[in-house]
Amino acid sequence: MTPTLHIFKCMGDMTRLRCMVLLHKEGTLCVCELTAALALSQPKISRHLALLRQSQLLLDSREGQWVYYRINPELPAWLFGVLDNLLNEVSIQKSLQEDVSRLQQMDGYPMLGKANKCCN
Repeated sequence: MTPTLHIFKCMGDMTRLRCMVLLHKEGTLCVCELTAALALSQPKISRHLALLRQSQLLLDSREGQWVYYRINPELPAWLFGVLDNLLNEVSIQKSLQEDVSRLQQMDGYPMLGKANKCCN
């Protein structure tokens, strides 16, 4: 499978696509932030993030017991253009607005650098 085809296959799932778009917009997010934003279970989010990480679309970093994810900056430039375009798509915008709204309503958001209880 070509790298380009692999990227589109990974992003063909709506949960993974929502994760990618939200991470593109927000920068770095913890698993619990993605769980809150997407209103999905932690195991489901973790499974999708693991696939995106294994595909080298995402990078992760550990800070204590928390794992933070961000888009791999070494991805092809065209993919960032695709993500930019997705941020402007009306059909994605409604979903993204709901995701961002849930994220912002989360206690202690943003988590980065905070000792927070959400991921315990």
